[in-house]
Amino acid sequence: MPQSFACLHYHLIFSTKNRLPLITTDVQPRLYEYTGGILRSEKCVLLAAGGMPDHIHLLCSLNKELAISPALRVIKANSSKWIHETFPDHRSFAWQSGYGQEKRHRTTTFQEEFVAFLQRHRIEYDEQYLWE
Repeated sequence: MPQSFACLHYHLIFSTKNRLPLITTDVQPRLYEYTGGILRSEKCVLLAAGGMPDHIHLLCSLNKELAISPALRVIKANSSKWIHETFPDHRSFAWQSGYGQEKRHRTTTFQEEFVAFLQRHRIEYDEQYLWE
């Protein structure tokens, strides 16, 4: 029987609502561990996690049958619920809605951000073909 194989790695970044510094040192390692469990339950793998008090970075290998939008919805909803239940003093915790911060994109265009991403990761590109 034929099968298709995929290895899809995503670098997911999302922030707390209003970029409040709510991911404290007591929450951070447990949040990463819990997020890994959320991903495992969806047949995905958390490869690395990091972040700051106001945002999180996740390097994930997603199940080929799980689209990015539902994956983020599951991660954000379950981790937010877990934080509320586990850390009573974090009742105001919430993730930003959507995928990015509008304020950042008022000063940085998509094109500028994309080129910076390519350069940061040392990905070779020919600018004449980027925007076709």
